[in-house]
Amino acid sequence: MNADRENVFDVAVIGAGVVGCAIARRFTLDGARVVVVEKAADVLDGASKGNSAILHTGFDAPEGSVEVRCMKEGYRLYREIRQRLNLPLIESGALVLAWNREQLSELPSLMERAHANGVTDVEELSRAQILKLEPNLSEQVMGGFRVPGESLIDPWSSAHAYLLQALENGAELRRNSEVTGGSFSNGRWRIETTGGAIEAGTVVNAAGLFGDVVDQRLTGKSWYQIRPRKGQFVVYDKPAAALADHILLPVPTKTTKGIVVCRTAFGNLLVGPTAEEQEDRNHALLDRETMLGLIAKGEEVIPALRSHEVTAIYAGLRPATEEKDYRIRSDLAENYICVGGIRSTGLSAALGIADHVAEISGREARPLADPVWPQMPMLCEYESRDWQEAGNGGVVCLCELVTRREIENAMTGPLAAGSMGGLKRRTRVTMGRCQGFHCSAELARMTEGRLGQPMLAQTCGKKTGREKTSQ
Repeated sequence: MNADRENVFDVAVIGAGVVGCAIARRFTLDGARVVVVEKAADVLDGASKGNSAILHTGFDAPEGSVEVRCMKEGYRLYREIRQRLNLPLIESGALVLAWNREQLSELPSLMERAHANGVTDVEELSRAQILKLEPNLSEQVMGGFRVPGESLIDPWSSAHAYLLQALENGAELRRNSEVTGGSFSNGRWRIETTGGAIEAGTVVNAAGLFGDVVDQRLTGKSWYQIRPRKGQFVVYDKPAAALADHILLPVPTKTTKGIVVCRTAFGNLLVGPTAEEQEDRNHALLDRETMLGLIAKGEEVIPALRSHEVTAIYAGLRPATEEKDYRIRSDLAENYICVGGIRSTGLSAALGIADHVAEISGREARPLADPVWPQMPMLCEYESRDWQEAGNGGVVCLCELVTRREIENAMTGPLAAGSMGGLKRRTRVTMGRCQGFHCSAELARMTEGRLGQPMLAQTCGKKTGREKTSQ
C-alpha cells in the first residue's frame, strides 16, 4: 500500500452518527490517529437525526445483554463529562404507567428487571401518588413506578461534542465519502470511498442503517441484517411542556418501548415514537393517520393537550435487526469491528459502546496527557442562552431565539455545518412554531455559498405530510 501519509490512520470509523462520534472520541483520547468517514454532507444525517432525546438508565433493558452494559456505562460517562463539554441534563425522572390490569400485573417483573440491571432506586407508586406528582395526567391511570434517574438531554449537541473533541485533539472528518469497498492485507486496511482511498490499521463499522451493507462491501459477507424501524413523533408548542414534569413511559412490549410523552430540552412536549417496520432505509415519511393517532394518544394520557397546538412533526429510522440485542462483533485477525443493531438506545449508550469497542479492539491505549475540552453552545431552554448575552448580533430566529452569532459560529470551525439540516441541529434555527416562515429569507442571505448543500425552501411537514426531522 502506497497511500499518502495524510490518508494513513490508526483507526477509521465509518459513520458519523452519535455512536461513530463517540467511538472516534474514545480512540482519539486514547492516542490514536483517527479518521471518521461519512457518506452524507453532514454528521448525524441518518438514524441519529430523529430520536426522543432521553438519557436512559437501562432499567428495562434485557438482563445480561451487551445493550444494558453499554447503556449503564454510557449513562455514567455522560453524567461524568457533560459539564466539561457544556452539555445539558434535565433530571426529570420517569414514571412507568399502567393503564389496564394486564399492564398493572407486569409492573413487579419490570421492577425486578430494574433491580437486576442495577437500577435499585425505582419506587412503586399508587394511583393517588402518581396523580399527585402529575396532576394533569388522565385519571384512568391505574398504577406505576418511578425511575428517578431517567433524564432529558440535547440529542444533537452531545454527538457534536464527542466528535468536536476528537477533531480538536487531532482526528479528521471526511464527509461526502461513501464506502464503496475495501481490502485487508499485511495487517492494514485500504478503504475505497467516493472521496478517495484511506489506509487504516483498524476499521470500525458504525454505519447505522447501512451497517450490513458496509459489512458486505468490506468483508464480502454480513452476519446480520438491518430491518429499518420507523418512529413518528408529534411535537407540541412550548406552553404544553408545563403539563408534564416527568418522562411518561408506557409498559414496554417485546418490540418497542412504546409511546412516550415527555418534555424536550428545547421546551416543547413530545409524543412518540411509533414502531413501524419498513424496507426503505433512506426515507421516514410521515403519515396523517398515524399523526392523528399520536395526537389522540397524547390526549388520552394528558387530556389538557386538547387545548394545545402541534407545532412540528417528524420521523426517524432506527437500525433494528433480526435480534433484539446489539450486534457488536470484532475480528482481531483482520482488525475489524462491526457495531450494528444500535436501535433506540444509541444516544444513551454511545459512550458505553465506545468504551466497549476500545476494549475489544486489542489496541494499546496511550491516553493524551492534556486533551482539549471544547465548550458546546447551550441550546437547552432551561439554561442560559446566547440571546441573553451581549454582542450576539441580534436574534434571527424569533421562535427559538437563535442569534446571528450562533448561526455564524455553527458555519465555522472544524465541525462547521455542511447542510441546512446540520445547521438546524447545531442551532435550532427554523425549528420553532413558524417553521422558518419569518427567518428563512435572512437565513438564506447568511448561508449563501457557505453550506456544502445550499439552503432549500423549507416545507412544513405538518401541512404536506412529507418527511420532517425537526423537533
